[in-house]
Amino acid sequence: MKSIKHLAHAAAIAALALLTACSSYKNVPYMMNSREVSLDNTTLYDAKIMPKDILTITVNCPEDPMAAADFNLVTQTTDIRQGSNGNLSTAATLQSYLVSNEGDINFPMLGKLKVAGMTKTQLEDDIANRIYGTYLKTRPIVLVNMANYKVSVLGEVARPGTYNASNGRINLLEALSLAGDLTIWGLRDNVKIIREYSDGKKQIVELNLNDANIINSPFYQLQQNDIVYVTPNKTKAKNSDVGQSTSLWFSATSIVVSLASLLYNILK
Repeated sequence: MKSIKHLAHAAAIAALALLTACSSYKNVPYMMNSREVSLDNTTLYDAKIMPKDILTITVNCPEDPMAAADFNLVTQTTDIRQGSNGNLSTAATLQSYLVSNEGDINFPMLGKLKVAGMTKTQLEDDIANRIYGTYLKTRPIVLVNMANYKVSVLGEVARPGTYNASNGRINLLEALSLAGDLTIWGLRDNVKIIREYSDGKKQIVELNLNDANIINSPFYQLQQNDIVYVTPNKTKAKNSDVGQSTSLWFSATSIVVSLASLLYNILK
């Protein structure tokens, strides 16, 4: 009879372990309901320029390169040593433009331009339209890049840090990939995005990586200077408490042993 009870007890424990394992597994894979998500939204993301962005702007006109050069200011030249003979050559560094808190930049010949809220493509067209006809007889080719497009990833990821997006766009999964993905202690259903807008207002939202609907979220495509924070699970928090308690216990024990040794040497 006792053996039957033992077997029943063992079976109950095994079933509970399986249920726990299944429950834990459901919290691990990303986008588990991917077949249920609508993919009709195919609009390509284009980042908008914000205050404190650093822009590099080049104006090219093959028909009149000398006239176009007036729009490409050079801030400094850098000596570069080349070849085995150690000859020096110079490389020009183009002027970069810091967007003011008011959303403006000062551009050569054109003066102050309101750029905040515009996409790179819109600013390229705007500058080209201002130059064409007034300064150049041929429509120029204008290229705008954000030199400081970066996002920060911290919390329960393998490689916390700040990562640059040279192409001016990065989504949440790409950022997590750059950070080495979540650790086993990271909560997949509680990834926070901290975002600051051009007017200084901040917002914190929580995204669930288990839910494939995140790809339709306005926070899936990250903006420049977004912060991604992966929350640790309860196991990590408990382990942290245990580690701190253990350290305190060892410290207290060490002090007691030292005092006992000191008293023994005094009283013997």
